[in-house]
Amino acid sequence: MMDELLSGITENWHIWLVSALLVVAAVIDGYELKVPNWLTFPMIISGWIYSFAFYGWAGLGWSLAGTAVGLGLLLPAYAIGGMGAGDVKLLAGVGAWVWATHTFWAFAVSAVVGGLIALAMVLYRRAWAHHKDQFLAILTEIFIIRDPNQLAALAAERKGRMLLLPYGIPIAVGTIAYFAWWGMYL
Repeated sequence: MMDELLSGITENWHIWLVSALLVVAAVIDGYELKVPNWLTFPMIISGWIYSFAFYGWAGLGWSLAGTAVGLGLLLPAYAIGGMGAGDVKLLAGVGAWVWATHTFWAFAVSAVVGGLIALAMVLYRRAWAHHKDQFLAILTEIFIIRDPNQLAALAAERKGRMLLLPYGIPIAVGTIAYFAWWGMYL
C-alpha cells in the first residue's frame, strides 16, 4: 500500500503539486477574497516549462491550449464583474499543468461545487428572497444590456450588497475531486 502511494506520488507529482497550489490558493482566497499573482503567474509559467521539458513542443502547445481553456471558461464572468481576475488566472494555471480536457472537466465539477456552496451560504444566512432577486436582476441585465463595461459597472455598484463567494475554494475542491475521481493521484 505504501509502495503504491509512493509510486503514485512519484509518477503523478505534477497532479500533487497542482493540488497543493490549489489548497494554498483556496486558503488565501478564503481569508483575503483574492488569489494573488505571486501564486498564479508562477503556476502558469511553470506549467508551460513542465509541459515543454517533459513533452517537447507538442506538450507546450497542449499546455498553452489548457491555459487558454482555463482563461476562456472564466473570462466572461470576470468581464462582467462576476469574478476576480485571480480566479481566472488560477484556472489558467490548472490548464497549464493538466491541459485542455482535464481543465474543462475540472471547471465543470468546480461550477457544481461553487453552485452548491453558494446555495448553502444563502440558505445559512436565510437570505433566499434577496439573493433570488439579485440573481434574476443579474440575468436580466446580461440578456438586455450585453455590454461588458456596463455590466461590470453594475456589478461593482452591487458588490457591497452581495454575498461574495471566494471562487478559489470551489476551483480547488472541484479540481481536486475531479483528480481523485479519475485516479490521477495514483
